[in-house]
Amino acid sequence: LGSKKQSNKINSPASSLAVSSCMVNFSEPEGYIDSSDDPPLSDGASLHCTYTVTVYTGYGVELQVKSVNLSEGELLSIRGADEQGALMVLANHTLLVEGQVIRSPTNTLSVYYRSTPEGNIGIFQLHYQIFRLSCSLPKRPHFGEVSVLDLLPGGVARFHCHMGYHLQGEPQLTCLNASLPVWSGKLPICRALCGGTVKNATVGRVLSPSPHHGLNATQDRSCSWSLEAPKDQRLHLHLERLVLGPTDRLVLWSGLDAGSVVLFDSGHGGQIPFEGVISEGPAVRIQFITDQPNHNTGFNIRYEAFERGHCYEPYLQNGNFSTTDPLYGVGAVVQFTCDPGHSLEQGPPVIECISARDPYWNDTEPVCKAQCGGDLSGPGGVILSPNWPEWYGEGEDCSWRIHVDEDKRVLLDVQLLNISNSDMVTITDGEELATRILGRYVGGSSPFKLFSTTPDLTVTFHSDPAGLVFGKGEGFIINYMEVSRNDSCPDLPEIQNGWKTTSHIALVRGARITYQCDPGYDLVGQDTLTCQLDLSWSSQPPFCEKIMYCSDPGHVEHSTRSLSDPKLLVGTTIQYSCNPGFVLQGGATITCYGREPGTPVWTSGLPHCACKSEDSVSCENPGLPDNGYQILSKRLYLPGESLTFVCYQGYELIGEAAIKCILGNPSFWSGPLPLCRVHCSLVETPQEVCKCSYVLTDRMMSCSQPRVLWQPCFGRKQNVSISLCLLCLHPSFPLNVFAHPTLFCAWCFSSSARRSLIRLTQLVFLRRC
Repeated sequence: LGSKKQSNKINSPASSLAVSSCMVNFSEPEGYIDSSDDPPLSDGASLHCTYTVTVYTGYGVELQVKSVNLSEGELLSIRGADEQGALMVLANHTLLVEGQVIRSPTNTLSVYYRSTPEGNIGIFQLHYQIFRLSCSLPKRPHFGEVSVLDLLPGGVARFHCHMGYHLQGEPQLTCLNASLPVWSGKLPICRALCGGTVKNATVGRVLSPSPHHGLNATQDRSCSWSLEAPKDQRLHLHLERLVLGPTDRLVLWSGLDAGSVVLFDSGHGGQIPFEGVISEGPAVRIQFITDQPNHNTGFNIRYEAFERGHCYEPYLQNGNFSTTDPLYGVGAVVQFTCDPGHSLEQGPPVIECISARDPYWNDTEPVCKAQCGGDLSGPGGVILSPNWPEWYGEGEDCSWRIHVDEDKRVLLDVQLLNISNSDMVTITDGEELATRILGRYVGGSSPFKLFSTTPDLTVTFHSDPAGLVFGKGEGFIINYMEVSRNDSCPDLPEIQNGWKTTSHIALVRGARITYQCDPGYDLVGQDTLTCQLDLSWSSQPPFCEKIMYCSDPGHVEHSTRSLSDPKLLVGTTIQYSCNPGFVLQGGATITCYGREPGTPVWTSGLPHCACKSEDSVSCENPGLPDNGYQILSKRLYLPGESLTFVCYQGYELIGEAAIKCILGNPSFWSGPLPLCRVHCSLVETPQEVCKCSYVLTDRMMSCSQPRVLWQPCFGRKQNVSISLCLLCLHPSFPLNVFAHPTLFCAWCFSSSARRSLIRLTQLVFLRRC
């Protein structure tokens, strides 16, 4: 497919300036948008052009700025389209720099250009090419995992839940090819269910039910689980977590019957058996009662079956263990170690299976918990949010201090950062007395890296004590390692709701980083930072703040205006009123409204105040219909005046007989011109049989030997009662023998299949029967 270019010229009656508009469509997989290809302009005319690139479904448009040189008053805007086809601003001329790359979210991208009102045209050249669109990376469900084979259309994402949780939704989603590729269904979630039965239970978890939200928040108040191990085996229940509310109750029975032995009842008080409980037989029943299920209270019980004469198999979350006996018989020794970022708590690092009569471990299994702060001095490691991989708690205040060799520096690799908008992670560089903030982060962020300029770096984390005011965060994973010192400044983080460009590939002394914000945001702080001689940046990185106001639209000549808010915040209205002697053309009120994404804009353009003369508000005479005339015809009609049309005799008026001049910008007629058409109706059906030598016809006939066929149509003398006879004439028969000027019209079908309309001057032979 090629490109299509259309151009038309429009004269503006309000300003008498000429506006030349053009629309250019591109469908090739690669090409250029060049201002030198625009149509030539006459003196004093301005140009408005829209260039639209539409490529195959499943592909996007990548636009690179080759050159741009515009003067004040010109506008160049790059726009994309969302899934519903609505336009969204991707960039405008104030943010465009040479080499910049802009990608559309769908298979359509448009560029809008507007010259100055005087017709000054700048220079720009943009190169576009296609790229494969893909689905967004599916979010890992809480308490579950996702594996993605491919993000391109046809790719598959598979979901599964951690032990004790059940998948709610489809276990597999496919990336669908569309203008904006999407997954084939809603992302599934992992939930802990209220109650259930497990047959042949060997190893698993029982969790307090996941809380519901909204109208279902009070569901799951009483839940019961039944666990049945294989024959001749017993069950060990390990209470990994137990946080109950004042009215919550957890009961464990050694058996399924009502009279079974109670292993633990939280309602009776006493010490919580974190080392676990062991059933007397192969079955256990668990019951949980609560007034209000929530994330802050509940339990986590891990169970495993084991044979008599052996100890149960130990378990250590976020860690590993080694054993001297894989069957865990009497005398077996187990040693525990934690994963990086965790510390061993609530138990010893080594336990032993003792007592030949009824084997048991001599101590409880320990747990590995993510540390909340600490001093880290190794060559590398990991920093995890407290309680990882579970949600961190409210009111956390953690500080990790990293120190490496004096001739080394610290590299932070932030792999995951997803915290609440009310929580904060702060990264500082240097010792306590001379620290420099490298970044503060709230909410979520894509992976990034940071370098320190000294051997010391500190990561602090604070969570809001108020809890779920802004939602719960997932947490963070930050790897650190020592790296060799170099002669460059540390890399600065990406800016949220904006981007940065660097003057050098390496951030050497004198290198500059320039920050810019996305449309709809203002830059707060220095836009350009310079790497100084001491390998530090000239100032703190800026940030992008959402624009919540409109720019001043200006005054209208010969008018006054009133503002509802002088700061022009979103929702502000401006009302224009024309001075005496002028009439308003356009809307009197405009309103500032916000867009997502994008900068707030006014609901419409500025009105105009035109001189209040008869010519400026009148309607011009629209002209005469064919075969008709006007009553009280004149050149101009004021708003409210009417113009009446009449047809000549023999013609019928089709449309409105009178139209009215409507006040507007400009004024306009209430309807189009009517039409005057010949008045003609069909012949009545004959009531008698012709007793002549001709063939009887109704409204349509065909001759036995086709020559010329007439289909008559009754004319003016409708009070004459007649019967119609039609003669099948030879083509050479003189038709004007039957001429009559007033009675009939007819269609003529000749032997050569040509079709033409015969006016009211020819008539087939008529006679009374």
